[in-house]
Amino acid sequence: MKRMEFDAEPLRVDVFLAEKTGLTRSAIKKLAEGGHVFADGKAVKAGETLKRGQIAAVEIPDPRPIRAKPEDLPLDIVYEDDDLAIVNKAQGMTVHAGNGNLEGTLVNALLFRLNSLSGINGELRPGIVHRIDKDTSGLLVVAKNDRAHLALSAQIADKTCKREYLALLEGVLKEESGQIVTQIGRDPRDRLKMAVLPQGKGRRAETDFFVEERFHNNTLVRFSLRTGRTHQIRVHCKYLGHPIVGDKLYGYAKQRFALEGQLLHAFHLELTHPSSGERMEFFAPLPDYFEKVLKVLRQET
Repeated sequence: MKRMEFDAEPLRVDVFLAEKTGLTRSAIKKLAEGGHVFADGKAVKAGETLKRGQIAAVEIPDPRPIRAKPEDLPLDIVYEDDDLAIVNKAQGMTVHAGNGNLEGTLVNALLFRLNSLSGINGELRPGIVHRIDKDTSGLLVVAKNDRAHLALSAQIADKTCKREYLALLEGVLKEESGQIVTQIGRDPRDRLKMAVLPQGKGRRAETDFFVEERFHNNTLVRFSLRTGRTHQIRVHCKYLGHPIVGDKLYGYAKQRFALEGQLLHAFHLELTHPSSGERMEFFAPLPDYFEKVLKVLRQET
């Protein structure tokens, strides 16, 4: 149990404590309903007003352990050995569980299908070395033991693990190739989004791009990640002025095609095996729904 105390100001309890702790007002309200918010040692409601000179306090209970459970879900395992597995994740599947989202994830499927997973990331994210978004499809590597996990994580950190994606963008990209280098962090206006931030804020994000095919109003582009920030390719595409087709968060409000998510696919993964030292390369074909859109666009050119 963590307890925080503050010299009160004449404000509503939820407003004051939200400002002091960084928690949301709704979180403060839930804590107050559980008897974890106080003024001068007495439990108070979130809507009460504090007086100057009082001591306002909030207790944050220790998190209850949450463990992902095995589930028999469809799973495309491209390769597997004693150290790792390469999975071709389907669009619409979340990689790992979290609060409020404990079922139907890749981790649930892995726990059912594989005989072991690394424990470095805990009971909610066993084996997960890197992630791809729920509505992004394609390849990712899973570690089956801690030694392999550390070795694979090091390859991602030192950029020797090659990860390439194909994406269909809105509009026609003029450049044949290039590199996007920005700072990426939480969008200050929308906490559900990431955004390109001014220099000195966020974390450095680097993406290489290469045009594969142009259409009347779209461009098929290959992306190579140098860093792995949350939503990196999607944010960089928006930054270029060419968001990904089907992207409900960063793309156009009005979409031409009826899609379940963005046309972004992790088609190529190259890494060094953590035990043998062998350089390994994997490819995943574009999903049918992606190919169908390309077929329509090719017929129009």
